[in-house]
Parts: sequence; structure tokens; C-alpha cells
Amino acid sequence: MALYLSEADVQSVLTMPMALEAVETAHRELSREGALAAQDTPRARTRLPQTALHLLHGGLPGLGILGYKAYTSNRSGNRFNVFLFDAASGVLQAVVAADYLGMMRTGAASGIAAKWLARPDSEVAGVFGSGWQARGHVEAVCTALPLRRVKVYGRKRDKLEAFCAEMGQRLPGVEIVPAADAEATVRGADVIGTITTAAAPLFDADWLVPGVHINAAGSNALIRQELSEAAVRRCDLVAVDTVDTALKEAGDLVPLLEKGRLSARQLVELGDVIVGRRAGRSSPEQITLFESQGLAVQDLVLASLVLAQARARGLGQELPFGG
Repeated sequence: MALYLSEADVQSVLTMPMALEAVETAHRELSREGALAAQDTPRARTRLPQTALHLLHGGLPGLGILGYKAYTSNRSGNRFNVFLFDAASGVLQAVVAADYLGMMRTGAASGIAAKWLARPDSEVAGVFGSGWQARGHVEAVCTALPLRRVKVYGRKRDKLEAFCAEMGQRLPGVEIVPAADAEATVRGADVIGTITTAAAPLFDADWLVPGVHINAAGSNALIRQELSEAAVRRCDLVAVDTVDTALKEAGDLVPLLEKGRLSARQLVELGDVIVGRRAGRSSPEQITLFESQGLAVQDLVLASLVLAQARARGLGQELPFGG
């Protein structure tokens, strides 16, 4: 029978190492050659006056799974679910509540990008954002790299201080501190992360120093922009989840693409770096960028790992359909 896994079920089994494993596997499968290569369809949105529906879907024949994530956004909040099917039979395997799961896989994408594109000796990170999604972002980068200090900048000081205190308890080996301002967040950072809903650039391109890696994770719609055109143009390597998804909704990149200051052939898919098809960082001085939009295959692989753990522990509720 198909299972329903609640948010509590997911949180009881999901760890950041599991999320990192899932995201790296998803990107490897996307860059796999032949009939078993994964497929991912860019996000589709239906917008009504009060509520929007967002749908991501894909399949990984090499892992025997396919499915979709559907979520609604409304003033009252967002609601996420992943629907996981067996690829051979088409039978529904699970419906997985995916708020916590999505936060962890979004963070894990930044962690995997940092693993492959940042300098391996990176010690200091600067992060813009202190909300729900920033939790996974900070934990993932700290898990992927030997960071000793993370500077976090947010608009509301009380929320920022609470975030740093919470993350400091979650990651006791790393000093997590509030940054005084945007410039202090960027200056001296080996890795920069942006996980906001900003509609205008967060920092001055002149503050970037050679060797820095940037994870831009908030600009997943054309109305959002976290990086200036000047900042993107300073990057020696621009990596993306997939080119198709970036061309459709990367708010940081589309303005440059439209003006001819960046071309689609310059975009490097993260999976191609992981499997060795494209070069990643080639020198300590390069500035690298990963634009993270979010993919269905990331959710599907992680949901499958969570489902396996939940079944082993006897978690979840049987659904009266899908079997």
C-alpha cells in the first residue's frame, strides 16, 4: 500500500547528510548518458487571484522512480506535497509532506555546489537571509565544507540574533554570528549565500574578492533578483541546476541573457561538473556562481530515501488508494 508521510514523520528520519546524498545523486542521474538519464521538467505555475499552484515533475529511470511536487502559495502560507510513483508499474508509492523536505533539499543543493565549486579550504561564509529556507542553507554548507565561521545578515535584528543562536546550537563546531551590514557579510567571505525574496541586488559587486564562491538560491522567479548584473559578470563560471530551468526562471541571469551579456552556452549544469563532463573551478582565484532554482528530481530522490527510512521504522499511514 502507498503511504502518507507527515511532516513529523519526515523530520524524524531526514538528516542533512541524507539530503546531500540525494541532491548529488539527482544531478548525477540528470547528467547520465543514454536511456536511463533522468528527466526534469521546469516548474509550471497557475496563478489565481488569491492562490498560486506550482508543479514540478520528473523521473529517474535509473532509480526506478518518477513523480511530482505540487505546492500552493497563499497569504495564509504554503503547502507542499511530493507524490512518488514506481517507474516500472506506475503505482503510487507515497505522498510525502514536503515543507521540511523542501527546505533541506534546497539547502543541500547549495551544499553540493559548494563541495564541487568552492575552494576546499574555505573557512568563512557570508549568508543573506535568516528565514526558514536559510536554516537548511547554512547547515548544508557547513556540512559540505570545513567552515569555522558564518556571518548572517537579515533585515530584522531580533529575528537575525534568534536565528544565529538557534543555528549555533544546531552546529556547535561553527561560530555563527550576526553581520553588521551587507558589506560586512561579503568582505572576507570564502563562500557567499543568498536565500531571500529580494527584488533588487543585495550587495555591491566591487566587494567580491578573487576566489569566492556564490550560492544564489532565492531568485527562482523573474520578479526576484539577488545579484546585480555586475556581480554576475565578475563570475568566471556560472553553474545552474539545468539550463532549461535557468532560462525560464533565474531572475539573476535572465536580464543578462536578454541583453546578450551572457549566453546559454556559457551556463554549466552542476551535474556535468559532478560527472566530469564540464570543468568546475580551475584555479583558486576564480569567482564561481551557482544559481539554484530547484528541481523535481532533487525532491524525488530525497523523498525516496525518506520513504525507505520511514518503512524501516514503521512510520506513516496507509492510503486507501494507489496500491
